[in-house]
Amino acid sequence: MDTPSTHLIAFAAPGGPQCQRALAGLQLPHLEKILQRLEPAALLHADTDALTPLHESLVARQTGLRFSDGLLPWAAEEAQALGLTALHGLTGWARITPCHWTVHADHVHMDDPAQLSLTAHDQDALWQSMEPYFSEDGITLFAQSHESKGRYWLAHGAVFRELPTASLDRVAGQKVDPWMPRQAQAKTLRRLQNEMQMLLYHHPVNDERARYHLPSVNSFWVSATGTPDHGGTAPPPAAISLHTELRAAALKDDGHAWALAWHALDQTLLAATLQRLDAGEPVHLILTGEQHAVAVRQRPASLWARLQRRFSGTHALALLKTL
Repeated sequence: MDTPSTHLIAFAAPGGPQCQRALAGLQLPHLEKILQRLEPAALLHADTDALTPLHESLVARQTGLRFSDGLLPWAAEEAQALGLTALHGLTGWARITPCHWTVHADHVHMDDPAQLSLTAHDQDALWQSMEPYFSEDGITLFAQSHESKGRYWLAHGAVFRELPTASLDRVAGQKVDPWMPRQAQAKTLRRLQNEMQMLLYHHPVNDERARYHLPSVNSFWVSATGTPDHGGTAPPPAAISLHTELRAAALKDDGHAWALAWHALDQTLLAATLQRLDAGEPVHLILTGEQHAVAVRQRPASLWARLQRRFSGTHALALLKTL
C-alpha cells in the first residue's frame, strides 16, 4: 500500500477578528469536494499559551522528535546538519532572529521578522556589531545567516540549555511580554536585548533603512531551543510538507489577504490533491488553527458509508470554524 502524501496547512483558521470575519466568505470548492470523500478526525489540541504552535509540533512528531513545549530543537538539528555539533555538542543551541520592536505605553509589540526583508549585507553588518556582546556572555553567534521566516543566526551557549522559548510564529505580530522567558537563566538574554536596543539605535544599517522608510532592527528573538531526542532511533524520512502561505496575512490579521491566500491554495495545492484522490492515490491532509489540528484522510468504509459521506460530508467552513 502506498504511503499517503501528507500536506499540512498552517494558519488555516487564525483567531484574529479580521480573519475570523473573512472566514465566512471563503469559497473553497476543491476542499469541499475532498471533504465529501474523506473523513476529518481531531488530531491534536494546544493551549493558547503554548510556546510551540501546533503546526511545528506536528512536523516534529512526523520526523520522530520527542520534545516538550518550548523545547523544539530546530537549532540543534540544523547545527548538526552543518557539522557544528562535532565541536560544540548537541545541547545549548538556539536561533537568534533580528527583529523590530515597537514600544507602547503599556506593552512592547513585535513585527513579523520575515517582513524586515534584510539583505545578506545588512545581516553581516549587524552581526559584526552584535557578536562581541554575545561573546562576552559566553554565546557563540555564528556569522552565517539562514532564511526561515526571515534571516537568523545560529547561536550556542550554556544560557540556552533546556530553556523553553516561544516560536516566532507565536510572537510575531503580538505583544512580546507574555512570551518572554522569565527563568533566572534568561536574565542574561533580557540584558542583552536591552543592550542591543541601545547599540542599534543609530546603527548604519538602520540609518540606511530609515532613508527608505523601512522599520529598524532594534532587538532579537531567541527560539528553537532544546536538545534533539529521537528515542534512540534514527529519524524516519520526512513525509510531510508544511504549507505556510497563509502565515503572513494571518499574523497581521489581514482578512482580505488571508482569504486571497486561501483561495490560491484551493486552486493549486487542493486542486492537485483532489486529482490524486481521483486517481486512486492515498491522500492525507492536515489543517491547523491556533488550538486544534484536524486530519483529513481515507478511512476503511463500506460502499454505503462512502456514498453517504459523498452526499453529506463535512462542509469546509464548518470544519475551519472548529480549529
